[in-house]
Amino acid sequence: MMGHQQAELEWRDAQVPVSIRFDDPYYSLENGLAETRHVFLGGNDLPARLRDGFAVAELGFGTGLNTLALASVWTGAGRVRLTSFEAYPLAAEDMAHALAPFSEVAPMAVQLVNAWAEGARSFALGALDVEIIEGDARETLPTWEYAADAWFLDGFSPAKNPELWSPELMLAVGAHTKPGGSAATYTAAGSVRRGLERAGFAVERVPGFGRKRHMTRARMIA
Repeated sequence: MMGHQQAELEWRDAQVPVSIRFDDPYYSLENGLAETRHVFLGGNDLPARLRDGFAVAELGFGTGLNTLALASVWTGAGRVRLTSFEAYPLAAEDMAHALAPFSEVAPMAVQLVNAWAEGARSFALGALDVEIIEGDARETLPTWEYAADAWFLDGFSPAKNPELWSPELMLAVGAHTKPGGSAATYTAAGSVRRGLERAGFAVERVPGFGRKRHMTRARMIA
């Protein structure tokens, strides 16, 4: 089993972070924030569904960009929670570099990086309560005591990081999803769609972001 180790990066065009371990970029080479909004917010019908007590869970914290996108759209009364599972956390300086292009969320990015640099893995960003659970999700998710209203499935490409898309892990995702809950991911790989279906989701393939023709949306069959 993989324990959590610090992520190793290289920088494409001096700005886009690419995982050396998985040979895959952390976000779209075109516009990472727009991709996040299309795939993970739009794919889960957010922010329309957000309400006090709403719970989001994520496979792959990465740069924290998805977290910032979610925090920036929750302006209602009450608290929303995000729990993210991450095996290979970034160094704080790499996170800061990766988030630097996104001026729209810059103030919250500073808060995120500062908390991260201090070693905090539970903290607040505006009205969003964030918890990052470090370690192999195949070990940490099955013992998680909660369930999510929406999932951001944001591991590296299934072809390069198959562990985070295994049928067993998709079953664990399903087991930790509330009735009527949702999941979204940038990948339309057939193995991922079948894994989500076996986990109890109704799955659809919808238009992806940018050059990606398709992505996947899923809704837990209540």
